[in-house]
Amino acid sequence: QVQLVESGGGLVQAGGSLRLSCAASGRTFSSYAMGWFRQAPGKEREFVATITWRSGSTGYADSVKGRFTISGDNAKNVVYLQMNSLKPEDTAVYYCAVNTVRVGVRRPLLSEHDYDYWGQGTQVTVSS
Repeated sequence: QVQLVESGGGLVQAGGSLRLSCAASGRTFSSYAMGWFRQAPGKEREFVATITWRSGSTGYADSVKGRFTISGDNAKNVVYLQMNSLKPEDTAVYYCAVNTVRVGVRRPLLSEHDYDYWGQGTQVTVSS
């Protein structure tokens, strides 16, 4: 099993910033990509950002492009999400996910079905 633990969520005013962190641990595994998803109340979980380690490729949802930045360290199995210029519509539970099976993948993985382990989530609330 692989465990993912997110941190860094909280309450922030519109226009503010937060930095989410996610650390993966557990049995020996290889991480080929890590991503962030979010789920707002009453809505389905949606893709936010991803990074593919082999190529360094990143991908973002249109709604966060230019405001959010994903980064990380593959050797340490950690990924970060820097969120700037936050808006009330960014309010959601943010989930970290890891892909441990797509050997050789280079393209950004945008679907939740591309990931096989998930964290418990961290709440981000943006007040207006």
